[in-house]
Amino acid sequence: MPPDLVLTAGFLICGIFTVVLGLVHFAMPWLLDFDGAIPTEGDALRPLNLLVVTYQTKRSDIRGIAQIMNHAVSYTLVSIGIVDVLASRWLATWFAPYLLAWIAGWWFLRAATQRHMGSRPGDRLVAAGFTLIGLFHLAVAVR
Repeated sequence: MPPDLVLTAGFLICGIFTVVLGLVHFAMPWLLDFDGAIPTEGDALRPLNLLVVTYQTKRSDIRGIAQIMNHAVSYTLVSIGIVDVLASRWLATWFAPYLLAWIAGWWFLRAATQRHMGSRPGDRLVAAGFTLIGLFHLAVAVR
């Protein structure tokens, strides 16, 4: 297979996977039952102390930050996926290696943080898959 065809296929596979993953992530609060996992009633939470400011954290704050982070990740995934699908339009530009390294770093960070989900075989498989996506981007960046 010619190298250009391999690159095109690799970016299309990564891009479509990433867009789909990002769209599914928008539903994660519902799929993972954030509301059930983070109840609104219960014991008071430890306040957040930021040097001279103390903020009494509520359970709704925790639920809110989980939603915010989830949707920010979803948006980033969809964006990275679209950038990958359109790679043929920007791979020859001066900024391509930097963008590819940034995307690789994002995937490496995502792979490394999979351990927070646990160490089941599926968790290790997910981490390995995300690492491979990062390695693909890094390899293209340094070629």
